[in-house]
Amino acid sequence: MKTVSKTLLAVYLLILLWLVLFKFSLDFAAILDHQARSLNLIPFATYSSGNLSEMLYNLVVFIPFGLLLGVNLKQTNFWEKLSYIYFFSFAAELTQFIVAIGTTDTTDIIMNTAGGFLGLVLYGLSKYVDSEKLDRFIVVAGTILLTVLVLFRLLFLRVRY
Repeated sequence: MKTVSKTLLAVYLLILLWLVLFKFSLDFAAILDHQARSLNLIPFATYSSGNLSEMLYNLVVFIPFGLLLGVNLKQTNFWEKLSYIYFFSFAAELTQFIVAIGTTDTTDIIMNTAGGFLGLVLYGLSKYVDSEKLDRFIVVAGTILLTVLVLFRLLFLRVRY
């Protein structure tokens, strides 16, 4: 089970990078040719009803990160796990800026970290549940959801830049 949960975490992180950097596009050359560097250092400066859905999306998509860190890093304290989430998000945003693909935004870092925080809290609230069964449920559900997401993207969604 440990190998499966670690593999799931690795695959999830790769897909998360694919989402954050390339918005699930498979045409990497087109994305890199369509470079536009944008930087927003003021949190929630671009807040609007249209951006609210994107902010919530960032929050939700990082919840599994917290859950999977809970499953895989049991001996690591909460704040260290949260710092992993923060630094992953920061690194992804920094990569966006360096490669000039999309908008580098502090709001994204905040919302991504908040999503991971929620995942860690949800995992921590499970003290009253058999942790082995919970871990198994998270790994099985995560594997199924990740597979469905990738298949859905590859079969139905057309991403254009």
